[in-house]
Order: sequence, then C-alpha cells, then structure tokens
Amino acid sequence: MGRATAGSARRPRRGSAAASSPTGGSRRGRGKAAGRPPGGPGAQAQSPGPGAFDLGAQSGRWAAFQERHRLSCEEAARLLLDAYEYRGLVKHTGGCHCGAVRFEVWASADLHVFNCNCSICTKKQNRHFIVPASRFKLLKGADNLTTYTFNTHCAQHTFCKTCGVQSFYTPRSNPDGYGIAPHCLDDGTVQSIITEDINGKEWEKAVKEHKTIKDMSKP
Repeated sequence: MGRATAGSARRPRRGSAAASSPTGGSRRGRGKAAGRPPGGPGAQAQSPGPGAFDLGAQSGRWAAFQERHRLSCEEAARLLLDAYEYRGLVKHTGGCHCGAVRFEVWASADLHVFNCNCSICTKKQNRHFIVPASRFKLLKGADNLTTYTFNTHCAQHTFCKTCGVQSFYTPRSNPDGYGIAPHCLDDGTVQSIITEDINGKEWEKAVKEHKTIKDMSKP
C-alpha cells in the first residue's frame, strides 16, 4: 500500500526475497554424520556433547523416532518446532502465472484479506493478507523477480519479470512481513476469505487508526 507519486523500478531489496520458513532447509547426511544416534529403534542416545541437549528419559523415544523416519537430529527438531509453533496454521503454496516464481507460506485456512484503494493497489487490484517473514519461503524465482518502489520507497512491489504477476510483496504497513495475494495460491488449502477495505488514499490515518494491522507481521 502506498501513495501516488512517480516511481522507479529496481531489483529486490532482499537477495532471496524471502526469509527462511518453518520447512526450509535441505536434508543433510544420514547416520552419525547427520547427528543421528547409532543403533536401531530403542537405542539409547549417548551423553550430550557441546551444543547438544539432554533428553533424559525421552532419549530412547527420540532415537527411535529418528531411526523410524530416517531423520537427522536437525530435521526431527524442525518437525517438533513446526508442530508446536505453527499449530492451527496450514501450509499454502502459490506463485506467479508462468511458474517462474513459487513460494510457500504458513497461514490460517481462513484468510483476512485487505482491499486497499491507494493509487497503486487500485490499478493492480492488490488484495493481500499479511504474514510474518518467518512464515514465508521463496521456493524458486529469486533471479526472476524485480521490484517497483515509489514515494517513501518502503513498500517493495515485487513481481515476476516474465509474466508480470505480483504474487507477494512487502507492504509499507508491515515492512517486517509479506503481503500475499490470495488469488495466487494453489487450490485446496483456503477455507474462507474475509475481505476488509482499507482507505489507502489516507494511508497514514488509516494505518494509525487500525487496531491490528501492524501486529499481523509479528512472529
């Protein structure tokens, strides 16, 4: 969201255009090299070394879980953190029209979407819901993104250089998060959409008076 003045195009402010997500990262080696305790199901974890943690009576369950699902210690911990920190959320996927840009985002199945009437949002019909940066991950297309800014240059209007579609951007109201276009999500994960009009023509006043918008990008 922003006010109307002349603008300029530039490349994305953030090289990857995204923060790490709850499911980010690739699988690393197996067995001892990956931090998985030796032995089969039920094996007792060894005494924790530097940087490790003591699981106490849960050591056997932890070792058996890693063995059963063929997970490194880091991967198993990631699953645990995802289940706890993102409970009640679903993983949406989406992207631009040509498929060069793809992303995933953790958000509610019931989306709260803003419909802004500022100059740029009106022209490109920029309806979006807001998430913290930690819940968003760009899967591919960082090199295929370009960014348009204007006025205060706070909002980063990212779009695909091939098809021109903006599937996500960094709103001026929430520079620590992302605005995601619900119409760019894949089918099957959205349960309902509630749309709220916001008076972007009086941007400062509207954002100052809004009770929750700035909190929507907080982890």
